[in-house]
Amino acid sequence: MSSYHFGNANGPAHFGDHGQSRIDYAHPDLPTMLDLTARLIEALRAEYPHLVPQGEIIQAQFQESVEDGLPPNRGRIRSALDTIAIAASAGTGSLAFTQQLISALGL
Repeated sequence: MSSYHFGNANGPAHFGDHGQSRIDYAHPDLPTMLDLTARLIEALRAEYPHLVPQGEIIQAQFQESVEDGLPPNRGRIRSALDTIAIAASAGTGSLAFTQQLISALGL
């Protein structure tokens, strides 16, 4: 058992970072998201061609966000990412890019 003290943020166990960590998913970096989505589509073309339309849905949402300045439609993106994540096998590039997008968007 470790005796390392992490701080007091979560109850009597005194674990946590005292609210120092900040994760902001509200405004993703759109150029990075578009690049990541392009890589996802490349991987889908090689591994799961029938899922390419799902990648294109994600790309279209980010592109629309760039054009109109509004946040991307997270519901459509989440739905497409879920479809890919269910079909993609472990260890594939498609699943790795999907997980990166899910993490980056906080979904």
